Amino acid sequence: MPVPAFGLGTFRLQGQVVIDSVSTALELGYRAIDTAQIYDNEAEVGQAIADSGIGRDELFVTSKIWVANFARDKLIPSLKDSLRKLRTDYLDLTLIHWPSPENQVPVEEFMAALLEAKELGLTRQIGVSNFTIDLMGQAIAAVGADNIATNQIELHPYLQNRKVVEFAQSQGIHITSYMTLAYGAVLDDPVIQQIAEQHRATPAQVTLAWAMQSGHAVIPSSTRRANLESNLKACALTLSEEDLQRIASLERGHRLTSPAGIAPAWD
Repeated sequence: MPVPAFGLGTFRLQGQVVIDSVSTALELGYRAIDTAQIYDNEAEVGQAIADSGIGRDELFVTSKIWVANFARDKLIPSLKDSLRKLRTDYLDLTLIHWPSPENQVPVEEFMAALLEAKELGLTRQIGVSNFTIDLMGQAIAAVGADNIATNQIELHPYLQNRKVVEFAQSQGIHITSYMTLAYGAVLDDPVIQQIAEQHRATPAQVTLAWAMQSGHAVIPSSTRRANLESNLKACALTLSEEDLQRIASLERGHRLTSPAGIAPAWD
């Protein structure tokens, strides 16, 4: 199954807040949920999924392996722990969350362990997140491009990451955009507001539709029912070629996430 174009992100949401967000999203029709070991909310996400009564085969659940669990003897046990918290026998997609700081664990080692997890049936698909062209090349050398479902990267109108996108697409690797709304910064952009008015849509819907029409998956998060419902409507919005080009012109290399000691040398 390909990575769904639209899903729910859970970054920074914890406790009852994430339970409510996931529960509401599932009720509204969301079927893809994205979490991570470092978010410290897998158990709550699992609870919301279990309480929803929705069949596991109807859902697409993604989690990410944290850097502390990259070593060959740690990765699979940590994934099994994630599965226990999420109350499921398998993930649909498991990602390497960030590259290993200072290459402490070689790409070849953690990708081989991740591929083994796939072969064991612990995850249907595997992929990477926050990988540069060089790191993607190393991952491809380790397990083959066919085994890398996606590279999840910061991507929004102000940071379009074109070099990484072009390389990934040339290898048949899908891009998942996170922070697609740039923490809300792009919602005040005059160009996006103008396009939204023309389509009788919201700036968030326009931005999400732009990313999806560019071929990327999106995983916006929200704690408010109205926003969750509104964001979902982006799936039904079709922008014109002119709209897409106008948004493409907003690129300014404005990166919001680059944690010291973990972030790679970006392209």
